[in-house]
Amino acid sequence: MTDYDVYGTSSHTARELARVTGSCLGLVFTEHDSYYRGIYYRADSPDCEIEIQPNPIPGDDGDDDLYVTEHPTLQVLLMTTTPASSPALRAQLVAIEGLVHLKHESW
Repeated sequence: MTDYDVYGTSSHTARELARVTGSCLGLVFTEHDSYYRGIYYRADSPDCEIEIQPNPIPGDDGDDDLYVTEHPTLQVLLMTTTPASSPALRAQLVAIEGLVHLKHESW
């Protein structure tokens, strides 16, 4: 089974959240530039994949679209993919000031 969680914040930029999260979890985030997603950050470990990106993403019409439309006030998203439920990871992430858990899916 795979778990997928989404968190959001308006307290940090994507770069700041990558720095804070990396320090908290002992991970190194690498910056990527995507035509579809804009600049985002990614860290991989044996236990999880974490991506941090802006909620507003470049739209085809020159205006930004929202990646998570149901939370328009959140400026930055953090997404985790883990092979199994990870309550410890969830606890570490919600302990980051300003970061809130938005969604959980398992498949």
